[in-house]
Amino acid sequence: MEFSHYSVLKNESIDALEIKKDGLYVDCTAGGGGHSLEILKRLDGGRLIAIDRDPDAIEVLKERFKGFDNVEIVNDTFDNIKSILNGRKADGILADLGVSSFQLDTAERGFSFHKDAPLDMRMSKSGVTAADLVNSLSAGELTRIIRDYGEEKYAKSIASNIVSSRKEKRIETTFELVEIIKNSMPMKAKREAHPARRTFQALRIEVNGELEKLSFALDEMFDCLKEGGVLAVITFHSLEDRMVKQRFASFCQGCTCPREFPVCVCGKTPSGELVFKSKKPSEGELEENPRSRSAMLRAVRKLKERDINNGLSDTEKSI
Repeated sequence: MEFSHYSVLKNESIDALEIKKDGLYVDCTAGGGGHSLEILKRLDGGRLIAIDRDPDAIEVLKERFKGFDNVEIVNDTFDNIKSILNGRKADGILADLGVSSFQLDTAERGFSFHKDAPLDMRMSKSGVTAADLVNSLSAGELTRIIRDYGEEKYAKSIASNIVSSRKEKRIETTFELVEIIKNSMPMKAKREAHPARRTFQALRIEVNGELEKLSFALDEMFDCLKEGGVLAVITFHSLEDRMVKQRFASFCQGCTCPREFPVCVCGKTPSGELVFKSKKPSEGELEENPRSRSAMLRAVRKLKERDINNGLSDTEKSI
């Protein structure tokens, strides 16, 4: 099986991890192994844990890294990172979010609105499909998903037409859904970008629980770092990036006392610091891989353990 995937912001993300030769690193979305291989090249006595939820990716990773004895390959979702590490702390953690090139280019996976295929979109190849959603959810539920996860202006019209269409025939394929979406939008909107892009994004996010898993996983990933360790995350749309940006800001927040207080009484000091604010692909990368145009890399370094109860670190509580 050929799992082709362009590793977006590869050099920038690997450099952000500040890899130690004997360190422990986690690639939370290993895919075809591009980022993982770059990490392995810099290890000497260190170890890599490569995680992916896609069973096709797992088979490719096992084949690609069968000559390495310092790699653990895990078929799971990254929100389970604490149980995967089982008490171990990492020197660096990387998460490259979104759908892979392999998943987009493999028609039968149903991610692409450019290819006619079963309406699937499951990254894990198990559970509820996008077809299940469009044929069972109410117009209100579909409107919410398409509006909130796709930021689609015509969400209500699209949802209404989906419900009307499925009364005549169950919606089974990507092109059937694309045609419904096209008929739900004015001509001007259809000329601006592919009309199905936002709706397909929304359904994919819902099918895979992407934002819920990410929200939970960001705290788990940060907690799994050693002090001084780095968490680097690559996002591909505004909903992901906003979540990562805000969560990183919360890790870096210090005193929360009102400004009028003459001295700090909350005792809260930052748990992390930004390695850099953000990075985008270079012009050269954009020419080589246009799909990377929306990518954004953010990285945060852990300074101390978080304490979600009162803002004090373990060291501070012992003083």
